[in-house]
Amino acid sequence: MNNDFNKKQDKIINIIKAVPKGSVASYGQIASIAGVTRGHRLVAAALRASTILDLPWYRIIRSDGRCGMDEGSEGFIKQFSLLKTEGVLAKNGRIDMKRYQWAPDLDFLLFRPTDL
Repeated sequence: MNNDFNKKQDKIINIIKAVPKGSVASYGQIASIAGVTRGHRLVAAALRASTILDLPWYRIIRSDGRCGMDEGSEGFIKQFSLLKTEGVLAKNGRIDMKRYQWAPDLDFLLFRPTDL
């Protein structure tokens, strides 16, 4: 069981690392690309270790374009500040997913770094 969990986490971490500058992805999108059904909570768990793993945690947001942290919190402010430095702009605390959501190309989806 633990080995299966570790494999899923590794897949998720590799997908998070692949989100390019200037783009965002949702928790569910990351899980889906990694092939982890209903894995949005595993994505959140991976992001909690983001400082240790040097992940671009701030590029992962909710599917409605909002930050996963409380509005006005230190993490909320830091996330939108980091996104702004990459050209991703928020309006009323939301990212326009149609404009900024990562759309990986077919090569990435077919040959993604998930089979470790």
